[in-house]
Amino acid sequence: MSGRGDPDWLLLDEQQQMLRKTAESFVERKAPVARLRRFRDDRSGGGGFARELWQEMAALGWLGLQIPESYGGAGLGFFDLCVLLEATGRELMPEPFASTLLLGAQMLLLGGTDEQKAALLPGVVTGDTLLAVGYGERDRVGSGIYEPNTFAQETPDGFILRGEKAQVLDAHLANRLIVSVRTADAPAGVARLSIFIVDPNDPRVAIERQHRIDEQNCAIVRLNDVFVGREGLVGELHEGARLLECVLDRARVGLAAHMLGASERAFERTLGYLKEREQFGAPIGSFQALQHRASRLFIEIALTRSTVVAAARAIDKSSDELDALASMAKATASETFMRVAKEAIQMHGGIGVTDEHDIGFYIKRAQATYVSFGDPSFHRRRWAALHGY
Repeated sequence: MSGRGDPDWLLLDEQQQMLRKTAESFVERKAPVARLRRFRDDRSGGGGFARELWQEMAALGWLGLQIPESYGGAGLGFFDLCVLLEATGRELMPEPFASTLLLGAQMLLLGGTDEQKAALLPGVVTGDTLLAVGYGERDRVGSGIYEPNTFAQETPDGFILRGEKAQVLDAHLANRLIVSVRTADAPAGVARLSIFIVDPNDPRVAIERQHRIDEQNCAIVRLNDVFVGREGLVGELHEGARLLECVLDRARVGLAAHMLGASERAFERTLGYLKEREQFGAPIGSFQALQHRASRLFIEIALTRSTVVAAARAIDKSSDELDALASMAKATASETFMRVAKEAIQMHGGIGVTDEHDIGFYIKRAQATYVSFGDPSFHRRRWAALHGY
């Protein structure tokens, strides 16, 4: 038994198969999950990821897979990006894929002006520009992110931003911050949002680094009367909610691809252990109870792959069903990853809960990604509402 079946490969063309093979080999050789211990134990102010590795991936063209050729990218589809993200999930890479490629770059691609794209996207492709998107707040989760406390006061020359954003991925590393703020209140009491680009080097911006359980980088961003000119507005004034939702749907699908890769790798590691560990004179993988549990995981991973593929294809086709498919992919990937990680811990027995064994990192990432961009309960409710239930 293996973590993926032959039909899955039929979904990739020759170029995508080559990308997948190359990326998986690269990640396994240069970014093993064991390095997360070094990032975890480093509290000296390091970046929390390998910049030299980020630059290597840029040189390979991977950071610009989906970015148009006019900005130095390859101009491929979101599906191609998901092929890469799946590979990064196998070894739980903490590099800023989510913040820069899934949030920041998508925000610019979907809502940025030509000037904003020209200023920032070439740097994303070369690995020199990191982006961070702040949309969440301490007491605003789920649909509450569309009614933020952070607000902007309009002036003749621009806007003054005031408030705090929490759990902003890679904010302490970013060359530019992109934040959602309330710019007006609709008659029904629902805030109208706008999106702005902020320079993190502005002295009125305060960034406090945080450390997540899974070693992904994040920070609290405080905006203390930060002035942003009108050229810093992304998309239309007061119309940022729909833009943010579209960006988050893409981030959900990309994260689901990352979680799929992590699920596959954790499953592969567990199968290897079941074949090696002997008890009562036989490999424990020969025990029927464990075979049944492993078979169930295999089926759930295959199902997850189907949902991720469908959602990624929907993005490239600009499908009207993208929002529902994104929620399905994120909910399915979250639950599969959590189940695989828990089973991996149990099947590894006592060593599964020790810090010396790498399998423990997978359940930490599963716990963190489970709630990122909406947990399964949120997405089930969203899917039901989209289908009129």
